[in-house]
Amino acid sequence: MPGEKFKLLPSLCFFGAAVLSASAHAQSSVQLYGLIDTFVGAVKNPGGHNAVVTQGGGLSTSFWGIKGTENLGGGYITFFVLESYFQPQNGSYGRYSSDSFFSRNAYLGIGTPYGSISAGRLTTPLYISTINLNPFFNSYTFSPWIFHTYKGLGPQGVVGDSGWNNAVAYTPPPIGGLSGTVIYAFGNTAGDAGTHKWGANLTYQMNGLLLAANYQYINFSSTPGDIGTADAAVPGLHEQETIQLAGLYNFNFMRLFAGYMNIRDGAQLGETNSNTEQIGVSVPVSTHGFILADLAYTKSVGPQSGDVRRTTWAVGYDYPLSNRTDVYMAFKYDYYASESTGLTYGAGLRHNF
Repeated sequence: MPGEKFKLLPSLCFFGAAVLSASAHAQSSVQLYGLIDTFVGAVKNPGGHNAVVTQGGGLSTSFWGIKGTENLGGGYITFFVLESYFQPQNGSYGRYSSDSFFSRNAYLGIGTPYGSISAGRLTTPLYISTINLNPFFNSYTFSPWIFHTYKGLGPQGVVGDSGWNNAVAYTPPPIGGLSGTVIYAFGNTAGDAGTHKWGANLTYQMNGLLLAANYQYINFSSTPGDIGTADAAVPGLHEQETIQLAGLYNFNFMRLFAGYMNIRDGAQLGETNSNTEQIGVSVPVSTHGFILADLAYTKSVGPQSGDVRRTTWAVGYDYPLSNRTDVYMAFKYDYYASESTGLTYGAGLRHNF
């Protein structure tokens, strides 16, 4: 991963499960934390124009958060998380202009000896696995795996966002190296009882091996009734299923990442299927940082789109200045269908607190 200080995010309920073991050591606690990332470079997406930019989020999307716990005794705790994205280049909150204030997470939960339950706006298990299992982590500027999952072009990519409103998640106690989460999001609109999202995750971690399997189903994107216009390249879209299998193995001299994903779009004129493969590495260079490289390839076939292909690869170098601060540089090549090639490059500074 790009720097030892940027640890793998555990599965949902990632915070509630993590504090279960620590609940006996403190009656209550509240913590302020976050990350800020600024990037200077040039961005050109497939079919677009080159733009010189100063922006946030070269390797990570900037955010701040507050989390807290209270020990209820008998192995029970309550916990909460409030997390807000922000744009350091202009001081705005959110990832984009219409984003909500606490769009990263906003939930309350209870931890028990039988697992934890959270309710509110929750990051999906699919997103947690996607960012953990690629060498560029959660980079919406350079990560090919992120781009092919959450920034799809044409008929490709997941709709419905990486965080779900009106959601409930259950995480049972881990068994050995196995852990998992089930999440369900309500449409929250009268007369739309059949509108929902749900997903499930199973993760196995032992020694240097991490494997994850995810399933996700949605029949609305942001609000009930909107899925038909969620992807203009798939008119009449009424449901989407995503299956993702991914893993990493730490060989000490490098970390090897691999993944496969199938996205099935159910639409009025028939199904569109997108199949994605990923392979990547993170190679430590003595005590002088990490070389990062990743490749993702997607082929989509459907009645609306025909045969559409996308190839994206990226290379980068991440150098730690301290346990909290690192500098990086990266280059990304992005080719989609018959569009002009996308090229993005630059350098940035990242600090977590």
